Amino acid sequence: MVDFEIIYIIEKINGDYAYCRSESGSCTNIALALLPDDIDEGDRIRFCNFSYEKI
Repeated sequence: MVDFEIIYIIEKINGDYAYCRSESGSCTNIALALLPDDIDEGDRIRFCNFSYEKI
């Protein structure tokens, strides 16, 4: 059961952070240590159950 889910697009990777935009248009910075190893700019990720996965 999914209680809470956010889809982000990786806008830019700079240093240890990924600058992300959600589908609703809000922006946030996410530490790369929390994201899958194989992400790149333009990828979509899902935040669900306190973890991120590439979609």
